[in-house]
Amino acid sequence: MERRTFITTALAGTACLALGVNYCSTDYISVNPKLDGKHRLLFSVLLPVFLDGALPDVPGLKRDAENRTLDAIEQTILLLPEDSQAELEQLLDLLEGRLGLLILTGSMTPLMMRNSVELIEMLQGWRTSYIEMMVTAYQGLRELVMASYYSDPDHWSRLHYAKPDFLEEIN
Repeated sequence: MERRTFITTALAGTACLALGVNYCSTDYISVNPKLDGKHRLLFSVLLPVFLDGALPDVPGLKRDAENRTLDAIEQTILLLPEDSQAELEQLLDLLEGRLGLLILTGSMTPLMMRNSVELIEMLQGWRTSYIEMMVTAYQGLRELVMASYYSDPDHWSRLHYAKPDFLEEIN
């Protein structure tokens, strides 16, 4: 067997294996798309990574802030132009599928099963990638999460920002 034939066969076999695992295996975490609420589970995994240090330390307050941010993400996505929504939907679908994960991250392990160090390394790889699409994906996800979090006036104090009062009527 020639070396080229061996390499071609290995690549084709790997691609078939990846496709077979993507279509035939059961997911570790089954999520009903109707209950997912626009990729809520995926964003709940990414929120602690993007908002490291910004979320409250108290578990109850942290959970409330995460839920408000997830709701704000859903609302923010609805405000995006249709072409941006479509691109974001493609990215999120890829991140939730095994083949997409393999292409984007080099691993088929679902994001929900990765620890924060692995997620940080993945996102850092995207941020510093020489592929513009990966940098754009990182920046888009980060901007969406940050804008949604800081759109809540309760979080402005962490920025030392106060709502301007010049618009209020003076009595």
